[in-house]
Amino acid sequence: MRRLFQITLLAVCVSSSVGCFLPIYSPRPERRVQQLLYTSEDMRSVIDEWERFWFLDSPSHLTPIRTHGGIM
Repeated sequence: MRRLFQITLLAVCVSSSVGCFLPIYSPRPERRVQQLLYTSEDMRSVIDEWERFWFLDSPSHLTPIRTHGGIM
């Protein structure tokens, strides 16, 4: 029973630790900045891709301002 408690306590301590066993980014600052910029650009492009997929990037025809000049 005591051994089970120790294993459970160890598992909780290991799983709740901050960080990762294998670091994602390089320890060198200049390389890490480059990797973070690439990651943030990838996340930013996901939003544009999502809007393009669901046709949210096209103009809405329900607004009172028409592109053909009917209502201004």
